[in-house]
Amino acid sequence: MKHLIPNNILHILKRIEVSLKWVAFSILSGCVIGTVGTLFSFSFDFATLVREKNPWLVFLLPVGGLLIVAAYRLLRSPLTSGTNLVLSAIHSGDYLPLRMAPLIFFGTLITHLFGGSTGREGAALQLGGSIGGGIGRLFRFDENDKNIMIMCGMSASFSSLFGTPIAAAIFSMEVVSVGIMHYSALVPCVIASLISHAITSYFGVSHAFFPLKELPSFTVSSSLIVSVLAVLCAILSIVFCAMIQQTVSLFHKYFTNPYVRIFFGGCILMVMTLLVGNQSYSGSGLAGIAACFSGSIPPETFFLKMLFTAITLGAGYKGGEILPALFTGAAFGVLFSSITGFSLPLSTAVGMSAIFCGVTNCPITSLLISLELFGYEGMPYFLLAIAFSYMLSGYWGLYQSQKIIYSKYKTDYINKK
Repeated sequence: MKHLIPNNILHILKRIEVSLKWVAFSILSGCVIGTVGTLFSFSFDFATLVREKNPWLVFLLPVGGLLIVAAYRLLRSPLTSGTNLVLSAIHSGDYLPLRMAPLIFFGTLITHLFGGSTGREGAALQLGGSIGGGIGRLFRFDENDKNIMIMCGMSASFSSLFGTPIAAAIFSMEVVSVGIMHYSALVPCVIASLISHAITSYFGVSHAFFPLKELPSFTVSSSLIVSVLAVLCAILSIVFCAMIQQTVSLFHKYFTNPYVRIFFGGCILMVMTLLVGNQSYSGSGLAGIAACFSGSIPPETFFLKMLFTAITLGAGYKGGEILPALFTGAAFGVLFSSITGFSLPLSTAVGMSAIFCGVTNCPITSLLISLELFGYEGMPYFLLAIAFSYMLSGYWGLYQSQKIIYSKYKTDYINKK
């Protein structure tokens, strides 16, 4: 029968078949991960609320660490598996186990309940990627299609937990390989992201939004000030990434036993929290970001948040790095504003945008997140700051499995981690 149909008609029918397939599976992915993301978000908020009402729980942080290691050992999963494993699965076909989803769910909640300093969006990438990969294996997809399902899951989960569906749709395609975009995943990622966001919104999950008001006019002088802030944030993003990587290396060098490592790290975090005298640096830092826009934070906030996060991740606690990075950028923006007298809300927002770009190497996603979080009025400032941060942050990044395909400085193919 096929030989009676012209080739051009066959090609059209094939494209329609493929399109319908991806629409169906992206809807499935968005529904499943949106539901899981809703549960995770409510659980996360509940754990945060319990910790804030019971500050003594920080004394159980070392014990909570032991529970995390025990859970990973019980399910025979390496404690170091995380976002890097998700990116490796896309690059080289590494096996991405479905059991990673409940482990990161449990591990992140334990970390936040007892006062660790991590975010939930990095956990979302692991959670969504694991579920997306599991759906791909369930329906016996080939390797390339499984990779698309992983990216689809990452977008859906990031959207459900961060509340930026446009940026989430692009992020999973952009973060894998710097310099190229996996456009074959565009339709699945977009649909899954929008559906997942719709599900979380339907169930009443609240997301952060910081609209900017009374911004200074975009002039030569204001653009120069923002450029200076962007350059400083690019340097700070390098420091943030290096601090995390070096802390992880030091913990693994001196504490080869994961139980000892996480227990000792928990003790350090417990003492640091007691010395600070509050829980400002525990958890994701979302409340701290809100405080930054009012300027009511001490000048050392940005450094302490980096330090708390580096020790938390270095010791083996679970969670993400993105919200702590945003908090760091916001706090540094406040410090910059206090020194220069430049607009506080704009400095805070630009600090967040520039840091996010510097640590993820994702300029398009950074711009989209800026527009979704802060509105369109500051777009020229965000665009300028993100451009400088992307160029000057070099080849550092949060994810060592991320590949730099093309140079940031020349039209050269370099293909390096």
